Amino acid sequence: MASRIISLALFFFFSYIAATFAAQGGGGGGATVELWCVAKNNAEDAALQPALDWACGPGGADCRPIQNNGPCYDQSDLQRTASFAFNDYFLRHGLTEDSCNFSNTAALTSLNPSHNNCKFPSSLSTSSGGSYRVGDSRES
Repeated sequence: MASRIISLALFFFFSYIAATFAAQGGGGGGATVELWCVAKNNAEDAALQPALDWACGPGGADCRPIQNNGPCYDQSDLQRTASFAFNDYFLRHGLTEDSCNFSNTAALTSLNPSHNNCKFPSSLSTSSGGSYRVGDSRES
């Protein structure tokens, strides 16, 4: 019985090591991951609005798609609206965790936030061809 438990423990340990190695691109410095910067689910509207205003103003994000009649316009969902602006800023400013903070109202996700006709470009679709790599805090 004890040897079976040890065998199972070793199996799970080596499976974990193999999965971790594979997720890091086989040891090559990290696996390329498609990422988006979105508003956190628990972010309050009172914190999102000034962050959105900054992203679309001084931050220089392209907010035309979230303006009236744009494909991402949704006046009833501030989180979706802010997410689009945050993501655009993230893509324009280095694909770093620091460029996806917005006073702690935003976070990186690997889940595509696109919906209906509103398409969110990802970290892999930047014109520079840059990508975010797991294990790195910089663009590659």
